Amino acid sequence: MEKHVFKRKIYDEILNWKENISDKYALLIKGARRVGKSTIAEEFAKKEFRSYILIDFAHTSKAIKELFDDTYDLDYFFLQLQQLTGTRLYEKESVIIFDEVQLLPKARQAIKYLVADGRYKYIETGSLISIRKNTKDILIPSEEHKISMYPMDFEEFLWAIGDRITAETIKTLIARKKPAGNVMHRTLMRVFRLYMLVGGMPQAIETYLENNNLQAVDVTKREIIDLYEEDFTKLDSSGLAGDIYDAIPANLSNNASRYVLSSAREGTRSLQVRDLLPDMLSSYTVNIAFHANNPTVGMALSKDAGRYKLFTSDVGLFITLAFKDKNYTENVIYNKLLSDKLEANLGYVYENAVAQMLVAKGNNLFYYTMESETSNHIHEIDFLISTGDKICPMEVKSGRYRGHKSLDVFCEKFSGRIRDKYVVHTKDYKWEQGINYIPVYMIPFI
Repeated sequence: MEKHVFKRKIYDEILNWKENISDKYALLIKGARRVGKSTIAEEFAKKEFRSYILIDFAHTSKAIKELFDDTYDLDYFFLQLQQLTGTRLYEKESVIIFDEVQLLPKARQAIKYLVADGRYKYIETGSLISIRKNTKDILIPSEEHKISMYPMDFEEFLWAIGDRITAETIKTLIARKKPAGNVMHRTLMRVFRLYMLVGGMPQAIETYLENNNLQAVDVTKREIIDLYEEDFTKLDSSGLAGDIYDAIPANLSNNASRYVLSSAREGTRSLQVRDLLPDMLSSYTVNIAFHANNPTVGMALSKDAGRYKLFTSDVGLFITLAFKDKNYTENVIYNKLLSDKLEANLGYVYENAVAQMLVAKGNNLFYYTMESETSNHIHEIDFLISTGDKICPMEVKSGRYRGHKSLDVFCEKFSGRIRDKYVVHTKDYKWEQGINYIPVYMIPFI
């Protein structure tokens, strides 16, 4: 069966590179494995260039790899490359794609000279776990323009399943600040829950479209998770990185005010993950929210680097991790999740989904905690985002929210710093006493 090529928003970013800076920079597409980097690069090359050569360093000939041993004579280099690939290159009209570039560091190092030569354009893709580990002995080119690719967001998911109505409906409701009404709201929540269950990994969405079976989708997601965990062993042969990843759902479900390392492996201390965590973040498999010690614009300046929460980069993979108590998750579980009838507190699932959507919109993640003045209770704001010179606090709820004491206390304490207040929940939209109560499916569009 022919592979689906999904519409992706990153296409416009790649087009901007081509039209404005491709004469000075190669493009490096960063992102997790299986997120669609190679597919979008080749699709772009087909549509926007007269010809292209794709070199997959995970599956190419020894002769092509050996070309990069000596790039001093570029005339001869390009002559051999065209001969070996059977593809003609046209000056200013062709692009060369270095796929899985981390597997041949010499190729990445050659980018500096290839870009300076100016005849052709260059796009690189690769797994950043391996890129970080394979660059210690090479000169990393400054002639790289880097962009990040994330799992498909809710709107891209809707495009993929052929839904051209839902996103426009939600945008209209937001613009008018109107509730959807009972029937429409239930429909929109069901579509959003489907997105959470399938997730934004193109391979999982492809499986859903081909099989219309969520258990089959779960198998695909487990294969992706297994791939990630194999990659994690490249960071740390002890398997600690994989344990940290696996324990993300448990950490969030326990409502801890930070990631508790001992829940991943008993006795683990922060010093053990000091160097490991940046590599995990570079793999784009996890998102991180740092505690903001001073919740105001410029939160990165006051973040607590030792106090953080971790989320999976894709909510569909999160669901599979959360129910990984046997070799597969049965359709009955997925059907109950889809119909919102599973007897479990799924607030942590929605929190992971919100984190993913905020990151996709270009936000760094921060949260805030403070002790109650009248009890031992800890008040927590799940997410803080900045808009202009103000901040917007968000509390994420699931099911029947019964209050937002933390939001109230926070807003009273920092009233002069706040622009918009949000309670993100599973109910319909309303505006009340200065608070926007927004259904979770609106987050990508606010």
